[in-house]
Amino acid sequence: MAPRTDFPPVRACLFDMDGLLLDTEDLYSLCCNLVLEKYQKPKLPWSIKAKLQGRPGPAANKLFHDWAQLPITEEEYSKEYYALQAQHFPGTQPLPGIEKLLNDLGRTRYWDAQNTKQQPDAQSESPKQRVHIALATSSHESNFRLKTAHLEELFSVFETQRRVLGDDKRIPPGRGKPLPDIYLLALQTINESLAAGEAPIKPEECLVFEDSVPGVEAGRRAGMRVIWCPHPMLKKEYAGREAEVLAARTGEAGQVDLHQLGEVDDGWAEYLATLVDFPYDRYGITVPPVSVDEEEYMKETARVDDNEVIQAVDNAAAPAPAA
Repeated sequence: MAPRTDFPPVRACLFDMDGLLLDTEDLYSLCCNLVLEKYQKPKLPWSIKAKLQGRPGPAANKLFHDWAQLPITEEEYSKEYYALQAQHFPGTQPLPGIEKLLNDLGRTRYWDAQNTKQQPDAQSESPKQRVHIALATSSHESNFRLKTAHLEELFSVFETQRRVLGDDKRIPPGRGKPLPDIYLLALQTINESLAAGEAPIKPEECLVFEDSVPGVEAGRRAGMRVIWCPHPMLKKEYAGREAEVLAARTGEAGQVDLHQLGEVDDGWAEYLATLVDFPYDRYGITVPPVSVDEEEYMKETARVDDNEVIQAVDNAAAPAPAA
């Protein structure tokens, strides 16, 4: 079919975390393989790992244990596995291009002030728009903190209320990726916190950034555009099937409502090998120059964002109320 080309400009970018923002996939494999080696089992192949990526912990654990057939219980495996993660995850680093991409998108808040200054009858073209961002990760809160505690500045661009984690109580059990709930909730968190007068953002105005195949499917089923930026070994695993991945038609999720899926080459999703030098123009995104960071408006909004982060940290550190 002919790809769609008349998309509206992107107004929201929704990000997965593991393997997309953070270089964690090889660390996950390392921890898993250390346990497998201990029990004389073969290393985790990418054919199995591909099915685990992006999914909530319970679903991924069942898939893994059905394959691994370890001589220990799931609880015993989890204890050993998470102990290894506690050793290796505190050193995680962002993947290439991520720091610049998040900084660039954060700088688009500059357009809020510029659009306010402009007179409607003086505008010769559509105003440049702020791009809102949110996090949508299957990692539970404790696992999220383990991987990000040393990267507070990087993750400060995600406002606290716009971080949707795998154990978010608003996501019903069993409704993780590849179901669309997490991305629909991420969009909801943005729309609920828009400034007065700003029109709600529609799913087709969202761009989902994913590395996993279940994550791509979740974004597509949410009615959003998707960037697929996988680990090179995952890309190799799906060589020749890239178009199916982008259309969410790999069949990895089993039987689903076909109306939620895309069509091959429909223009809603794109593969990128890296997020370095992201093509903003292709998505209707205009990034202000770095020099605008020195303007007073930007300093004021930065102070507001810092206060939100400080308040979130204070809330997390506060003792739980007495029962």
